[in-house]
Amino acid sequence: MIHITRGLVDGLLALSADRDPESVSAVLASTPAGEFADATSVDSSTPVLTHFYFPEASGSVTAVFGVDLGTPAGSGRARFVSHPQGPLAATREDTFAAAVMIAIPPWDIDACAAFDRDNQKLSVNIIDADPPEETLAEDIGLE
Repeated sequence: MIHITRGLVDGLLALSADRDPESVSAVLASTPAGEFADATSVDSSTPVLTHFYFPEASGSVTAVFGVDLGTPAGSGRARFVSHPQGPLAATREDTFAAAVMIAIPPWDIDACAAFDRDNQKLSVNIIDADPPEETLAEDIGLE
């Protein structure tokens, strides 16, 4: 099972709709459920997918050197991929992450599914809670 915030799902679906007919591929990152101010229905150590790294964040560096500098090391064991022409299934190109969330048109929650590396469908628990606020200073270790 994967746990993901409703805000992240809504944002990824909106991004997919905006980019259609082009596909979207984004690294997803998590926050432990215990860090949420709102009570969640999962154990405090359970990772909840809360945000993503923009696909273009390291575009030119990645293109030249083949290294993704847009995603912090150790982040992103999950990925989101849109399939504008279908299918609502993980393909060989999609399953490099431990979990992959796939979306297809009409870009709503009923057109989303999650899969593991073995292309087995995973249950998705959408959490109606906001992740903790972060600042740039916290992200780079200044606080």
